[in-house]
Amino acid sequence: MGLTQPDFPPVDPATFRRRPLLDRLRVLSTHWAEYGFGTQKAVHLIYLAKVLILYIGVGVTIATLSSGHSPLAVSEWWNQPVVYQKLVLWTLLVETLGVGGSWGPLAGHFKPMTGGALFWLRPRTIRLPPWPDRVPFTKGDSRTLFDVALYAAIVVNLVVALFLPTVHGSRLDALVPGNHGLVDPAVLYPYLAMMVILGLRDKAPFIAARSEQYLPAVAFFAFLPFVDMILALKLLIVVVWVGAGVSKMGKHFSMVIGPMMSNTPWLALKSVKRLNYRSFPDDLRPSKIAGLLGHVLGTVVEIATPLVLLFSADRTLTAAAVVLMVCFHLFIFSTFPLAVPLEWNILFAYSAVFLFLGFPAWDGYALSDTGSPWLIVLIAVALLVFPVLGNLRPDLVSFLPSMRQYAGNWAAATWAFAPGAEEKLNRHVVRSSLNTKTQLTATFPDEVADVVMHQMLAWRSMHSQGRGLLSLMQRHLGDDRMNTYDLREAEFSCNSLVAFNFGDGHLHDTKMIAALQRRCGFAPGEFTVVWAESQPIHRGTQDYLIIDAALGVVERGRWRVRDAVNEQPWLPHGPIPVEVTWRREFASPHPGIDAYTSVDQAETVNHQAGPRTSTETETVAKTDTPAETDTPAAETV
Repeated sequence: MGLTQPDFPPVDPATFRRRPLLDRLRVLSTHWAEYGFGTQKAVHLIYLAKVLILYIGVGVTIATLSSGHSPLAVSEWWNQPVVYQKLVLWTLLVETLGVGGSWGPLAGHFKPMTGGALFWLRPRTIRLPPWPDRVPFTKGDSRTLFDVALYAAIVVNLVVALFLPTVHGSRLDALVPGNHGLVDPAVLYPYLAMMVILGLRDKAPFIAARSEQYLPAVAFFAFLPFVDMILALKLLIVVVWVGAGVSKMGKHFSMVIGPMMSNTPWLALKSVKRLNYRSFPDDLRPSKIAGLLGHVLGTVVEIATPLVLLFSADRTLTAAAVVLMVCFHLFIFSTFPLAVPLEWNILFAYSAVFLFLGFPAWDGYALSDTGSPWLIVLIAVALLVFPVLGNLRPDLVSFLPSMRQYAGNWAAATWAFAPGAEEKLNRHVVRSSLNTKTQLTATFPDEVADVVMHQMLAWRSMHSQGRGLLSLMQRHLGDDRMNTYDLREAEFSCNSLVAFNFGDGHLHDTKMIAALQRRCGFAPGEFTVVWAESQPIHRGTQDYLIIDAALGVVERGRWRVRDAVNEQPWLPHGPIPVEVTWRREFASPHPGIDAYTSVDQAETVNHQAGPRTSTETETVAKTDTPAETDTPAAETV
């Protein structure tokens, strides 16, 4: 990987599409194992400049100068509460504008690199209300002038909160001598109210603002007395850390390590990258080393260390734990994970220092020092609701409120367009960017752009759900159509349509597909989606949907996670087994050519692309389930 030259896969772009799809993915997944995305290092330098200049430089300058500090006098302001508050608000502003996470080429934003405000300040772009049939005044999927004005008001509110004079109190002065006040709570009340309204009308900007973490923090700033505010912030960050750690306790997370480390720009030795795979290039399942990195240096650290920070009153132990968590976040930062949550990692590294060394347990900031014990218990329970529910019922809670950051256990999807059908999105969907491939063709030849689009599919195929999605696509379309259709990784395509995605398949679920269908009018068979929900923590299966944009949901079922993780990205043994729990009667996988057998007439269906083994077949459950073709079984938060 050079400074200006990428490590392009070893393929001939002109003849690449003549290969079968699974052969293409074998070449590209093997290339990913050694080079990652292969992005030139100049791209990483752009990200570093964004973080160092825009996020840290501008953010620290605003937070300190507006609070009466010099940006260079770090020793004076590192533990000032108002500076911490304003850095949280600055991070909120950056994320809300769309220049934080899910920004730039590593997240599929090529031209323009920013989604965010470019979409959410534009009427008639796609809006995704979470409960349109249950919450009044939220129906519809088109952004109105009200939505634009609401979003703009939130941005203005954050700017005002950053620059408004601070307020002082005698209680704070007694606890923190020489403090420079706090952010005025009065300016935070309208923000909290507006964000609730925004979230009910459109979940994309609500999730993009990382509301599952920053909204509680702002509420603590606004309503709690100082000591309880600090304790609640400690609880919040510990729940985020521990929740993320618990969600990694499964078969998925080890599969994240290899692709993530392979994409790390400073790790140049291919021999080291290969150690994360069992037997490169023939077996790309995670090695024992990848499992050790993931579940010891990752999961154990992410669960045990925060608990030490929360309950330890020992200075040396606490300081060591803080250093460990700072290193943890800086390491994640250095790997440039896709979706690039760089600002989030910097803020959390600083938060560990501010909360646990700036206001340590031995200095009056232990949980036992609260003046309202039941309030702290209530806050702890409230913070745990979504992580617990989201791990048990991932269909009800989105990926981020479940605190499942980069756990590898994602709701995900693959899209398949009949030749030429994808262009309908460019013609009929109002947005601030074109299709991802169209963005790429502004710089690269069409054939090269097509290879890059396949790299995204290869990345997904290296994770567990990718094998399941490809299996469904192969069975549903058959080899001929799968090889000729344009397949897309939905997370990246979603970015070009609603401005944001962060590994959350709930942002491109049945409602989003229905919104595209209302705009584009795809014919049956033109736009097929295979969509999988996250694995519940207590079950060994993942539920899936097959969606024809014109017909709605045509099939439901599940696959065993162990079958997915034991397969290779290119499915050398054929599709993994699936259990079909419901199928739309006589819905055709290839409309106009052949049709499904009715579920009332068949109990087993062999794999269309060839059996996995001579004895493995798909179980088709007889059922009288009605044809719920437009919505999944449960709504999502």
